Amino acid sequence: MMLDLYIDEANDYARDIGAPVYHPHVSVIHYDEMGEIRHTLNRINCYGIFLQQEFPEGLTYGIGTYHEGDGSLMAYSPGQVGGKRDDGTRRQYHGWVLLFDSEYIQGSAIEPKLEGYHFFSYHSNEALILTPEEWDILAQLMYNLRLELRTQGQSSGHDDIVKNYILLILDYCNRFYVRQFKEMTAEGSDILSRFQQVLTDYYVSGRQKTDGLPSVKYCAGELCLSPGYFGDIIRDALGESPKDYIRGFVIMRAKNLILSGMTIVQVAEELGFEYPQHFTRMFKNTTGQTPRQFSDGQRKR
Repeated sequence: MMLDLYIDEANDYARDIGAPVYHPHVSVIHYDEMGEIRHTLNRINCYGIFLQQEFPEGLTYGIGTYHEGDGSLMAYSPGQVGGKRDDGTRRQYHGWVLLFDSEYIQGSAIEPKLEGYHFFSYHSNEALILTPEEWDILAQLMYNLRLELRTQGQSSGHDDIVKNYILLILDYCNRFYVRQFKEMTAEGSDILSRFQQVLTDYYVSGRQKTDGLPSVKYCAGELCLSPGYFGDIIRDALGESPKDYIRGFVIMRAKNLILSGMTIVQVAEELGFEYPQHFTRMFKNTTGQTPRQFSDGQRKR
């Protein structure tokens, strides 16, 4: 993938588009003030929140491609790629950008909470769609944070206030993520039925013969969801993880194959286990008995 810009530090993007630099590790940009700027496909090696009213058509975000008007907020963690290739055109954006270096938040109250901010792991169709009220809250916080950055450390407690603003923005993003997640969970029955179909199709197509057992990552990808977001939905709907659900699906399929007369070796191979003993271990850990004990028990009935 050919990139236009490497955002290795928080202010690299600001310098590229000619935005003011206020702080060595934190950048806040108001797109409305920038005029028309070029598109760039970026590798982002810091944390970023892009709050926009309309994203450009053909925008790359994670593994997906967006179209204009598809989202309101996109979040990036170090190492992710996003944006649109520079095609020579320029465009006026509307919204805000917050970028901050990972080293800046080390040891702060932000660092231990990052793992719980699942909006940083979005893929394909998971941009955070904001209500007008949510947009206003984040836009006001961005504005206030920029005012604080402009003091350039002249006020007492400046650094703590900057970090507190970043934490507040992230906490609000998480609240809005949970709201969107709850709305999607309300439609969870459709996702569950599609999840079940993905697993069924996996075995019908014989994919287990080459790729082994179906993985959470594979199933999430087939549903156009990131593994983290997918896991949240399944746990909320079923009270168990996608991995547990897949294991249950495999064991149920194993029971049917055992009852059909297959040997343990044949069942293990049919399900995609590399070794029969791996199948036996999973079966016993899940059901409390070995495949042989299950088979013998069924014959005695």
